[in-house]
Amino acid sequence: MTQSCGLVAVVGAPNAGKSTLVNALVGQKVAIVSPKAQTTRAKLMGVAIEGDTQVLLIDTPGIFEPRRRLDRAMVAAAWGGAEGADVIALVVDGKGGLPEKVTAIAESLKDRPEPKHLILNKVDIATKEKLLVHAEKLNAILPFAETWFVSAETGDGVPELKRAFAKAMPAGPWHFPEDQVSDATERALAAEVTREQLYLQLHAELPYASTVETEKFDERADGSVEIHQQILVERPTQRAIILGKGGQRIKEIGAKARAQLTELMERPVHLYLHVKVKPGWDEDRATYRDIGLDWVE
Repeated sequence: MTQSCGLVAVVGAPNAGKSTLVNALVGQKVAIVSPKAQTTRAKLMGVAIEGDTQVLLIDTPGIFEPRRRLDRAMVAAAWGGAEGADVIALVVDGKGGLPEKVTAIAESLKDRPEPKHLILNKVDIATKEKLLVHAEKLNAILPFAETWFVSAETGDGVPELKRAFAKAMPAGPWHFPEDQVSDATERALAAEVTREQLYLQLHAELPYASTVETEKFDERADGSVEIHQQILVERPTQRAIILGKGGQRIKEIGAKARAQLTELMERPVHLYLHVKVKPGWDEDRATYRDIGLDWVE
């Protein structure tokens, strides 16, 4: 059997559904998802298999106008994820308008040598007219090799897209074992799952002002895992919100994260959360290293 293996860089504006699409193509959850924009911070690789082909999907942070160092590092990770890809997939929210940030991404892809595919996502909730107008406008900026209409949420069009990606991959040995679905370590996955709960359970800007560090990840003799994590925030008021009245909010965050980790790791998980006030955590080089981002000046 001749194997093929290659890289697809999934890029786009925040909240286009890139992580949901990567999860759908892989066939299980590898990237965290929330309705809030800019949930993905570092690039992550999902591993999809189609026949004798392994498709390595780089899920990148949304490309937006950066305002602070963390934003600049996330945008740099997004463009870095596209380097050397066999296909660049631009994912666009098909139900919304076509903001300047989306056309600007298409403009910046124009001179890149890689084959580029346009993926109009959320067809389950978008109007056909809007989808066709978006496709026409974006193809006028940059003639895409292929244009796809999919719903990452319902799976509509995803099998066809996966087959097309597989067909575009070069011949070569697989990079990962057949049962591996991501390049993330379990330690990193644990931090991401807890961070997802911060996005899902907290409102407004608080999830953006926090991060999660896995301090301890120990295998117990009985096969279960003991995980200690620190949620870093910038101010004492933010710590109080995460703890909630009588510690109820932090308990709920921990319970949901623990249940999901138990399912993903297929073994019992003991999760201990601690909230620490660390002003300027987003200006600390070590934090960037833990998140998986490069420090940018």
